[in-house]
Amino acid sequence: VQLQASGGGLVQAGGSLRLSCAASGSIFSFNALGWYRQPPGKQRDVVATITSSGRVDYQDSVKGRFTISRDNVKNTVYLQMNGLEPEDTAVYYCNAKRFDGRDSTFYDYWGQGTQVTVSS
Repeated sequence: VQLQASGGGLVQAGGSLRLSCAASGSIFSFNALGWYRQPPGKQRDVVATITSSGRVDYQDSVKGRFTISRDNVKNTVYLQMNGLEPEDTAVYYCNAKRFDGRDSTFYDYWGQGTQVTVSS
């Protein structure tokens, strides 16, 4: 399975961007999809996740500003980012998790990352 992320760019504080992550296969096979980000010099952290049942979770710092969604027909997960702040500057990665019952292990799949830069 390949994940292709897109939609990053340079935006002024207060602006919006929408990230997209297209999967090469059906996203029904994944237990969860998500977006992570890695600011310069820092570790990669989860931003938002959405499960196969539609449950969503967000990092506290983005609640009320970011919205994760999925399109099961287009096999794509989105991250709508509004009210962007300079602190949101990072490389954003999409992630997909699949549970394999044969070895009771979650497997991670990653997109290539897309740069989001928010200027003050």
